[in-house]
Amino acid sequence: MEVELLKYDETHVQFILKGSNPAFANSLRRIMISEVPTLAIDEVVFLDNTSVLFDEIIAHRLALIPLKVDPDFIRVARKNPSKYEIRFYLDIEAKKGPLTVYSGDLKTDDPHVKPISDSIPIVKLATGQKLVLEAYARIGVGREHAKWSPVSACAYKYMPIIKINESLCSLCGTCVAYCPRNVFSIENNKLIVKNPLECTLCKYCEVVCPNDAIRVKGDDTTFIFKVESVGSLPVDFIVTEAAEILKEKCETFLKLLKEIKEKGLKEEGVSEEDRAN
Repeated sequence: MEVELLKYDETHVQFILKGSNPAFANSLRRIMISEVPTLAIDEVVFLDNTSVLFDEIIAHRLALIPLKVDPDFIRVARKNPSKYEIRFYLDIEAKKGPLTVYSGDLKTDDPHVKPISDSIPIVKLATGQKLVLEAYARIGVGREHAKWSPVSACAYKYMPIIKINESLCSLCGTCVAYCPRNVFSIENNKLIVKNPLECTLCKYCEVVCPNDAIRVKGDDTTFIFKVESVGSLPVDFIVTEAAEILKEKCETFLKLLKEIKEKGLKEEGVSEEDRAN
């Protein structure tokens, strides 16, 4: 397999995975969504809440605030997630007038862990209302709850294969006008595929072409991935950690398969010498 990087920043990445198959690509996608661990508030203890929102609603909002955490911490904690817990606390009262409580008001014992933004609203307090709580963040994965999913978007599509029959093409420009992604262009008296990666394989160009000169299909060995992190972890770490988790799963599967095979042979009375042969 081969990976070609197209776009990258701390929260977004777009890359092409070549020489693969749909099963592998989808496994990588699903692991990024549901099995790369991260940190999220999992338990909230309310000491005082006179706001307009019930405890459960505030707890739910707290849980969905992405927490920025060091990737090295996640890499270590993944081996024994129950061992790690980060405490947050909040003690705020609207004394002088209405007050909005934001994620930046949360305090923590660990300065290395904090919300990705200080401006995520939690609740609005009227004059005299108060909110006092303790919250405990724990390691988890997206298959347990969406609050632990490190990505807000993770998808792939087949690499488009667009073929133009020049002998049939009359350069009428219909496909250029109707393509919703501006894939085609007429240059130097010739129809060209200007933006092949933007093609969504909708095949509308095939429908509107009056001369049946265009054919579009997807390459099921090459995939265009787009991944967006919620901000808790760098997006490159999410992709590489997903690949590492997939590798570990394959190794575990092969190990169990070998054990089952050896157990079956033993029960059938096959000797070590016969197994070698």
